[in-house]
Amino acid sequence: MLGLLGFYDELDNRPGQPNGSICDTVRPVGEPDEMDLVAYLDAGHVLVDVMEGGHDVITGSAHRHSPGCSSLVTDGSWLWRQDFAHYVETHHVSLPDAFIEHVRRLNYQMPTITVAQFAPHYDETLPLVGWASAVPWRSTAARLVPEPRAVTSEAQFDAATLAQGRNRPHGSWGRPRKPRRT
Repeated sequence: MLGLLGFYDELDNRPGQPNGSICDTVRPVGEPDEMDLVAYLDAGHVLVDVMEGGHDVITGSAHRHSPGCSSLVTDGSWLWRQDFAHYVETHHVSLPDAFIEHVRRLNYQMPTITVAQFAPHYDETLPLVGWASAVPWRSTAARLVPEPRAVTSEAQFDAATLAQGRNRPHGSWGRPRKPRRT
């Protein structure tokens, strides 16, 4: 079975998620190598790409992982939500010691996954995170090799959000438009 990261009660509409409440994991500061850990989480292999948007469950604001936030990501040993990196980076949520040691042993480099060894763990783990209807893992590839992915940094996201607000035309967007003549 895969280790589970970031499956909190507040991120799903069902209580009793594997990682409990996110409120219990927020800390004032993170690990000394937190940015390397976040980069590792961002580099994971995307297994299930979900087309939806979400907000930070603590602040209510959009964040860099809002699009596709509940997509499932792995390194072959651990499984996490795509937005988990945001919560580590922004709220310094605690990470299991076993995961931290695992990532440090790998020198923060995402490993290649041998599909034949990974598939049974995937099939066993998905029902635990609410994906009981997921089909068994099938892949035509023998190995999943890490590929560089363009990931927006928190600073880039914040700058783009600020610029978007400045580019909005003035006027009332809340007032309804007059009906068209027919």
